[in-house]
Amino acid sequence: MNRLASAAAVTAAAAALLVVPAGSASAAPDTSCMRAGIATLKSAGLFSQVARSGLPIATAVSVGVTPRAGTDVSALPDPLPLSVVLADHRAGDNSLFIYPWC
Repeated sequence: MNRLASAAAVTAAAAALLVVPAGSASAAPDTSCMRAGIATLKSAGLFSQVARSGLPIATAVSVGVTPRAGTDVSALPDPLPLSVVLADHRAGDNSLFIYPWC
């Protein structure tokens, strides 16, 4: 995949993750799942690598992450950039993946 197509895929995935139901304008986002995901990456010794190079989907699956029903994993960039992984953790029930630590 060329860089332009890859960038478009990342942008589309990130945009999809940001579409969540509107809540109270003053409500702070729930970041507990994201913090737990960061802690999981750190405890597995993967945080620095993921921050630099992204998270391969196969690695995520190996630590218990499962695609949510309806997620087309083949349409996602692989590896997933850390920013997309963190946004997905904040997406709650609208996330692409189910995280066992959330």
